[in-house]
Amino acid sequence: MKAVRFHEFGDPQVLRYEDVDAPAPGAGEVLLRVAATTFNSVEGNIRAGYMQGPIPVALPHTPGIDVAGTVDALGEGVTGWAVGDRVIGFLPMVGDGAAAELALAPAQDLTAAPRSIPLTDAAALPLVGLTAWQALFEHAKLETGQRILVNGASGAVGGYAVQLAHQVGAHVIATADPDHRQHVLDLGADEVVDHTSTDVAAAVGEPVDVLLNLAPVDPDTFTALAARVADGGVVVSTTVWMPAPGDEDRGVRAVDLYVRSDADQLAGLVARVDRGDLRVDVAHRVPLQELVDVHAQAAAGTLSGKVVVLAPDA
Repeated sequence: MKAVRFHEFGDPQVLRYEDVDAPAPGAGEVLLRVAATTFNSVEGNIRAGYMQGPIPVALPHTPGIDVAGTVDALGEGVTGWAVGDRVIGFLPMVGDGAAAELALAPAQDLTAAPRSIPLTDAAALPLVGLTAWQALFEHAKLETGQRILVNGASGAVGGYAVQLAHQVGAHVIATADPDHRQHVLDLGADEVVDHTSTDVAAAVGEPVDVLLNLAPVDPDTFTALAARVADGGVVVSTTVWMPAPGDEDRGVRAVDLYVRSDADQLAGLVARVDRGDLRVDVAHRVPLQELVDVHAQAAAGTLSGKVVVLAPDA
């Protein structure tokens, strides 16, 4: 089968589109015929070798944390799935991923794919959707009537966070540049602050109950944003290399978010997609053999929007 792998850590050029042996499912595993995977920024950091401590991958390694595909074979002891089922999932980061024609997945991590969108586009949901859900409802405990500032709202996680926060009746303040302002408003933001021309902390009037940080910011800016969180509030951040600032004296909690796979939560997100309550945005669809170019664009800072990577013949 065809797969993209890297045999050493380094720049995007270490990625190779090559022939590899097809895997066989072990106990508790499902073999998937991949329809699509995606690119996530953490995968660029894994490839570059920056994550060998928290995410120790064995070489050669196949990237592709998100997967959408059909069940091709079942490992010993697997129940609840049948050959031909359409599924999505968030694969373990330390194992081989879905940038291939076939991929292995723990059966417990899979969820039936949405019926209302193409299977390939459904690959754009698992990792970023779960990140948004866990940030808002597991860690921030967001409730109706609360105020939330989403810093980095125009990104993939931000888009889901804005939608979900709006749906529970929170007042959503989002940061976005002028090109993405209307898009973020369409997703449900109540206010949009242009972070390219405005001091965001100064632009936030009343204190917020939740600060969700999804974008790299310098420490002073992060501290200023956290100061806009009300007493007893929470700062949740996905930029785990830069710890979230809290304030013990004011009871402001700080959470550095490490997303985990959760099939039940993912099923809930799928249900929202099929009801029309949650929009899955895909900016680009590229063939698997062009994954190296996606990594190169990301490394250069020119990649925008969610990229779905199509398996051969998908």
